[in-house]
Amino acid sequence: MSLRVGVIGTGMIGRDHIRRMRTVQAGVSVVAVADVDGELAARVAAGIGAVAHPDGRELIASPGVDAVVVCSWGGTHEEYVLAAIAAGKPVFCEKPLATSQQACLRIMAAEAGHGSRLVQVGYMRRYDAAYRALKQVLDSGVIGAPLMMHCAHRNAGVPDFYQPDNIITDTAVHEIDLVRWMFGSEIVRVRVLRPRASRNAGELPDPLLLVLELANEVLVDVELSVNVRYGYDIRGEILGEDGTVSLGDPGLVAVRRAGQVGGPVPADWRDRFGAAYDVELRDWAASAAGSGPPDGPGAWDGYAAAVVSEAAVRALRTGEPVTVTLVDRPKLYD
Repeated sequence: MSLRVGVIGTGMIGRDHIRRMRTVQAGVSVVAVADVDGELAARVAAGIGAVAHPDGRELIASPGVDAVVVCSWGGTHEEYVLAAIAAGKPVFCEKPLATSQQACLRIMAAEAGHGSRLVQVGYMRRYDAAYRALKQVLDSGVIGAPLMMHCAHRNAGVPDFYQPDNIITDTAVHEIDLVRWMFGSEIVRVRVLRPRASRNAGELPDPLLLVLELANEVLVDVELSVNVRYGYDIRGEILGEDGTVSLGDPGLVAVRRAGQVGGPVPADWRDRFGAAYDVELRDWAASAAGSGPPDGPGAWDGYAAAVVSEAAVRALRTGEPVTVTLVDRPKLYD
């Protein structure tokens, strides 16, 4: 029997996930959609033969929906994730899990009350083949104990509604989750440094250097730039005691011509991480269909990312280092 999925939020990422579940995944049917823009939801539903619900809560309560994908704006995530937990339905929530650490704590408490994991959060880099290869080398021990990691997260541009704090909460949050997973250690201290602003920055604090200190004493720096114009460029290199390992060049081909070497740069996140999204949703759907609890990033990871993000925003505003304090990790997430 096909897993019947309802999607809340039919904007760009919601429609992309609907396409993904309908074209690259077996055993999944998108049977319901909801959006604050009812006309948009109706058009999307008509195009795929699904039911358009007037709101997300009604979609979650529908007996025809087995599992839920939340792609609405971040401020609604807590409400819908809590409703899915109350209904006992697996829920995949695009990042952020919620917009505050207090909201994330409420979600964890609800999941603990349910007694098993139902929530997966959309940090897709854990599913990227290049990052997984990076972690495989790290875990093998061939470069020795890790000492530092250098990251770069460069966007060609960002939408007009992008605000200064978004460089942390929407952009750097991917590296925040990534390094916790990569090194199996929590972030305990953050600092944000501001070099000379780019002429392309406008009112944004662009670029930034985010410095993350982990409990295992690994030090991570993340170069953040959201208006580099030339493309979407993601980089990473780990320095170990006996060697280094780094992500490969994102270009699939190198062209040598007229005394120059060049290649394509991804235009945006869909070009760079499309395959990772495919694997991520496939993994979640298998879990939701009964293969076992989700093994991807869960509510604890969403909470930890929220706490570190809040600390980094405070560091950005004050220019001072900020200590990160997490609650004790519930046994459900061990």
